[in-house]
Amino acid sequence: MLIDSRPVGQHLRQVKTGEMIAAYLRARIVRGELAAGDSLPAEVELMRQFEVSRPTLREAFRILETESLIELRRGARGARITAPSVEVAARYVGLLMQTLGTTVSDVYEARSLLEPVAAGLLARRRTAADVAELSACADELDAVLPAGRPPADVGSWTRCSQRFHDALVQRAGNKTLAVQYQVLREVVDTHLLLASSSPAIAAAPAGAFRKVVRSYRKLVALVAAGDATGAEAHWRRHMDVAARALLPDELKSATLLDIFS
Repeated sequence: MLIDSRPVGQHLRQVKTGEMIAAYLRARIVRGELAAGDSLPAEVELMRQFEVSRPTLREAFRILETESLIELRRGARGARITAPSVEVAARYVGLLMQTLGTTVSDVYEARSLLEPVAAGLLARRRTAADVAELSACADELDAVLPAGRPPADVGSWTRCSQRFHDALVQRAGNKTLAVQYQVLREVVDTHLLLASSSPAIAAAPAGAFRKVVRSYRKLVALVAAGDATGAEAHWRRHMDVAARALLPDELKSATLLDIFS
């Protein structure tokens, strides 16, 4: 048997100096040593510090700019640090999902798996402030519902309703879950705005909107009581009902490319 006599790792690509500089600066940004809004030193000073040429330094800048970690400015002002953004990640993931032909119902299914788990976590960890914020969202939705009539602006009502979902996940106490939810949220937002302008939603009776608010208040009560099992089960039922209302049969097979194009 022939044994490869090359030293282990010899076949690996050598990391470029520009990539090493980008990695160093990226690590400082992630650790908070370079904060959003801070300006990097001028190019000449950085070239001196890193002992590199201008093209090598600009290669590092291009990498960080692509990652939305710096913003390049004209003239002598150099580069400015920008905070890592979930919105940027959501755009990239959204494009990937479009490329894969992901359907709208697939996104709703993922959302229906995430939010009930968040409801259970929140019930276990809730604080008075958590319960107060969810209650305030429900109160706001009630306030924009005229007696016996649906809301005058369904789009505004839908955005207010979305804030309840946001608060639920963000206050659940799991950062990984919250980030994944926010990535899905951009896709869901686009569809919700389209759905809220459809004749079927606009013609929904006032009772349908009040039923949603009652469901929200039930969740608030379960969270306040610390009933994690009840909160998760109730929110799973709520999400299933909402998906059926917002995803008529003709839209279930629609892809993200269909709604974003």
